[in-house]
Amino acid sequence: MKIYTKTGDKGQTSLLGGLRVEKNDPRVEAYGNLDELNSWIGLLRDQEIPHHPQYSFEPEILKNIQETIFVIGSYLASDPESSAKYLPSIPFEQLALLEINIDFMESKLSPLKNFILPGGHISVSFVHIARNVCRRAERGLVGLKEISDYDPFFLIFLNRLSDYLFVLSRYWTEILGVPEYKWIPNPRT
Repeated sequence: MKIYTKTGDKGQTSLLGGLRVEKNDPRVEAYGNLDELNSWIGLLRDQEIPHHPQYSFEPEILKNIQETIFVIGSYLASDPESSAKYLPSIPFEQLALLEINIDFMESKLSPLKNFILPGGHISVSFVHIARNVCRRAERGLVGLKEISDYDPFFLIFLNRLSDYLFVLSRYWTEILGVPEYKWIPNPRT
């Protein structure tokens, strides 16, 4: 099987099930955003976060997140009129896993009193980029909802994932021992 089929040379692609749509179709845009997000999560998995006696981080959660994103993308990439019986099951338990990890990380962090500026370490900056891509994917799903139904879990998962990524950025800042850049506005004169 060749990787190039030439069927998309005129700006169309096929959804799973065979329906042809334009490459800028909101559904294609939505699963394209998820694909980009999945790549950023993969980059996070590749970061070397040192072991710290006070903190722990299990990179396996990032793999679970990637798998969930891939499942959501497969549903979005499917022809809404065709059966989804061949698609993987939706891993609803991943939502609880995100929340457990958010709570754990927050228990190790000082209370948030300011907005945070991205930066401090390249790995932390990668988490912030992933968070922003996640928010874009979330906005894309909201736009898609106007023209096509999908499982409400998808939107809930992305919303919680962006929260997880924000807390992860703060947590990695702690593990790496780098400064957290707080945004402190200049007083009005």
